[in-house]
Amino acid sequence: MKKILTLVLVSALGGMLTLGTYKMFLESNNALVITKTQTPTNFIPTSNVANAINNAPDFTTAAENTVHSVVHVKNTSIVSGQMTYKDLFYGRSSARPQVGTGSGVIISPDGYIITNNHVIDDSQELTVTLNDNREFNAKIIGSDEKTDIALLKIEAGEDLPYTAFGDSDQAKLGEWVLAVGNPFNLTSTVTAGIISAKSRDLSGDSYQSFIQTDAAVNPGNSGGALVNANGDLIGINTAISSQTGSYIGYSFAVPSNIARKVIEDIMEYGNVQNGILGVTGGALNNAFAEKLNIQDTEGFYVDNVEEGSGAQVAGIEKGDIIKKIDQVKIRKFADLRGHLNTKRPDDVVNITILRDGDLKEIPVTLIKNQTFTMPLVGVIKNTDKKDLKKFNLNNGVKIIRLNDEYAQYWKQNGILEGTIITAINAQKVNTIDDVQNILKTKSPYEPLQIELINAKGEKERYNFR
Repeated sequence: MKKILTLVLVSALGGMLTLGTYKMFLESNNALVITKTQTPTNFIPTSNVANAINNAPDFTTAAENTVHSVVHVKNTSIVSGQMTYKDLFYGRSSARPQVGTGSGVIISPDGYIITNNHVIDDSQELTVTLNDNREFNAKIIGSDEKTDIALLKIEAGEDLPYTAFGDSDQAKLGEWVLAVGNPFNLTSTVTAGIISAKSRDLSGDSYQSFIQTDAAVNPGNSGGALVNANGDLIGINTAISSQTGSYIGYSFAVPSNIARKVIEDIMEYGNVQNGILGVTGGALNNAFAEKLNIQDTEGFYVDNVEEGSGAQVAGIEKGDIIKKIDQVKIRKFADLRGHLNTKRPDDVVNITILRDGDLKEIPVTLIKNQTFTMPLVGVIKNTDKKDLKKFNLNNGVKIIRLNDEYAQYWKQNGILEGTIITAINAQKVNTIDDVQNILKTKSPYEPLQIELINAKGEKERYNFR
């Protein structure tokens, strides 16, 4: 009996010791493990977020400085509306005032303002509102339709805050930029984005060379500033690509180097001075390269060199591939055009060409434009003494390439390349500038009369309605 009681007592004591040991040591350790596994992990990236914020570009200084130099431009023009019965009854004109708005950037303390040509086009009155709500009447100093740049002037009677031009050639893909303007009449609006592309051509005629960004730009931003993180003006916001008329992710700006050159030309010469290289051809791609049986798929292929041009004088030939201009790599024609748009006649550019597998750098002196594409006729150029002496003439311009659509008509009538045009609408022409001025001032309802000397030296007149 004692043995059984002793066994029971020992078993009870063993169980108590086991339970006590578990409670004292094992259970407390497990509790510590559970506590660790339940530690919230969302506290871990807190410091990483702070670092990301600290490493993000700081636009506050650039934005604060730029908004004071960006202005609101109001364009009041007179448009002809649809004639109503009341207009007829009272003998009133159907002309009505129409107001358009845009933006501009003060570029000098004495009140010169750069904007888009389409912002001030057809204006009867221009009003500029500064960021401090002061209003001034603005005068148009000059404009250029091709680059869509215009220069205004206001008299504030004191120095104004302005934004300095930066070097748009140094702008990089992926670089942060700010767009500052007045979209939808919301003044002093700042949006941010990156440079998405450079040398972008929207027209298809390879004349444009825009900076493309994804900074939000809407109607009213036209003429406003595109600045980098330092607050330097690297572009003038000009266009958006949209099916709705509002921003959908693509916006375009005239590079500051082009805009600055246009403004300087307007201030110094009264018009834009374009330096001409004197080559025609096309940008290379895979299909074009295969057609030409060449290996290169980047660059500009020279198909023709204009007679008397800087390119011809320098020795550039048909078949050359332009790879660089002033160390700017040429991938497409917009790259070449964009750089040339910053140059004037008599400027020297260094052209790197690929010829017979060898790279060669050639300095070329740009010349003033001597050609013009005349509607119905084709490409015409200024004549020289030899051209005029051939037909014993005192004036005229020469047809150097016939219009593709009407070439057959002209040739059937004996009008070939080399023919001299002496007058348009009974006005003598000496240069292509004369031709452009006559066509610009001609009424759209006025017939076009062309007087020319054919290959036989005979005078002929052609009328187009």
